[in-house]
Parts: sequence; C-alpha cells; structure tokens
Amino acid sequence: MSTVFIALQTNEDTRPIIEAIEIDNPHAVVHRQPAMVKIDAEGTLVIRKATIEEQVGRDFDLQELHINLISLTGHVSEDDDTLTLSWNS
Repeated sequence: MSTVFIALQTNEDTRPIIEAIEIDNPHAVVHRQPAMVKIDAEGTLVIRKATIEEQVGRDFDLQELHINLISLTGHVSEDDDTLTLSWNS
C-alpha cells in the first residue's frame, strides 16, 4: 500500500479542518511544523464536508481547502461532500 498526503498552511482557518481530517482518518499521521501541517495516510485519506462543518460551526465548501492548500499526493476523487486521496492499485 502507498502513502498519500495533504499539506495545509497552519493558521486559524485550517486548525478545525485538520481536526476534522484527524477525526475521519484515525490511521493518518499528522506532522505539525511552524508554517504547515502535513497529513500522511496509508492507502486512502478522506476529507468530509460534514465533519469540517461540525468543527468550524458553519457551512463549508470543500473548494475552500484550496485557499490554504500547499500540496497533496495521490489520485484525487472529489464531489460536493468528500475529497478522497488514494492510489489506484
């Protein structure tokens, strides 16, 4: 199995997003650095709009992730409710 990741800027906007990703992906490893957070996961990483909305306390459009996105790796599958990173085997 291969590792996928997403890296986000560290700021007030991304803290609840990162918490939501951790909730939905207990297998993920979070690397916190002063200016960014990189989240690695074996196989698949799923980012759910509903979980982010619970953490931020408002409606959230997954396209907002792009504002603070630094980098990602993996095949991206996206709809209105989820963004999934994975590698096709």
